[in-house]
Amino acid sequence: MIVGILLAAGRGTRFGSHKLLHRLPDGTPMALAALRNLAPSVDSVIVVVRPDDSALIQLLSQEPARILPCPNAELGMGASLACGVRAAPQANAWLIALADMPYVPPAAIAALTTRLQAGASLVAPTYQGQRGHPVGFSRAFYPALTALSGDRGARHLLDQHAEQLHLIAVDESGILRDIDTPADLP
Repeated sequence: MIVGILLAAGRGTRFGSHKLLHRLPDGTPMALAALRNLAPSVDSVIVVVRPDDSALIQLLSQEPARILPCPNAELGMGASLACGVRAAPQANAWLIALADMPYVPPAAIAALTTRLQAGASLVAPTYQGQRGHPVGFSRAFYPALTALSGDRGARHLLDQHAEQLHLIAVDESGILRDIDTPADLP
C-alpha cells in the first residue's frame, strides 16, 4: 500500500495571502489541484494541515482524503512530514507531495508509484537533470521519516542514500514548480 502525504501545513507568508486557497487560472484552489493530481495514483492520501486552518480543512474535507491537523506544524516541514508518516505506519511506502506544487503532472506521480510498487527504496522525478517532487520512500525509511523535526524536510535522506535513489526522467517542468509568491503563478 502506497500512501500519499500532501504537506499543506505551511503558512506561505511570502505569498501575501492564503496561497493554498488561491485559485489557479482554471478556478481550482491550489491545494485542491495538488490533491487531485496525487490521489489517483496512490492507495490513500493524508493531507497534513495546521489545526487552525479551518478554511483549508473545510475545502479539502470534500475530497477522498484524510485531513490530519498536525499539532506541531508550526515547527516546520520536517515536523509535518513526520506527523503524516506516523499516521500511516502500515504503508509499504509514502509519496510525499507539496500542496504548493499544483502543476506536478499525474503521469509523473503514477511513474513514481509504479517504481515504489516494484520495490524501489527511494524515488524522485527529474526534469532536464534537476530533481523535483514528489519524492517516494519505502517502509525502510519509516524510523528516519518519523524522527524528522523542525523546518528540515527529508532532502538530507535522499542525499545520504543516493545509491538507493531511483530517478525517473519526466518531460514536464511541473515537478519543479512550487508557488512561493504570486510571481510564480502563470
